[in-house]
Amino acid sequence: MLRNRFAYLILVVIIIALGLFTRSSFMPEMMRGGFITTYAGDALWAAMVYFMLCVVFPKWSPTRIAIIALSFSYAIEISQLCQQDWLNQIRHTRIGALILGRGFLWTDFLCYTAGVLLAFLFDSKVAPLSHSH
Repeated sequence: MLRNRFAYLILVVIIIALGLFTRSSFMPEMMRGGFITTYAGDALWAAMVYFMLCVVFPKWSPTRIAIIALSFSYAIEISQLCQQDWLNQIRHTRIGALILGRGFLWTDFLCYTAGVLLAFLFDSKVAPLSHSH
């Protein structure tokens, strides 16, 4: 499978925008603090990792990318158990918090799994259909 890097890069940008939106003040008041604002950002983050890997490694299989994206996402979550001062200083910046997170949550593993699974299904089932014409 050879992916169109530009198309996947567009997916990455869209996912980043959606993820930032779920955590922003632009989110409708009635949705703040609910399921979407609590969990969607983490699922989108893992899907973004998946699609970024598709951009960098366009020939890799969806299964390989899913395993690496999930492993990376889990590793970032586990790293949140490490509370070194220098690492916490990075986490207290906006970009550091977006990349490394702030605090360990077991539910994030479910979110990452859902995000990678949805990205995998899109990549392996939907995207190939667009190349069949």
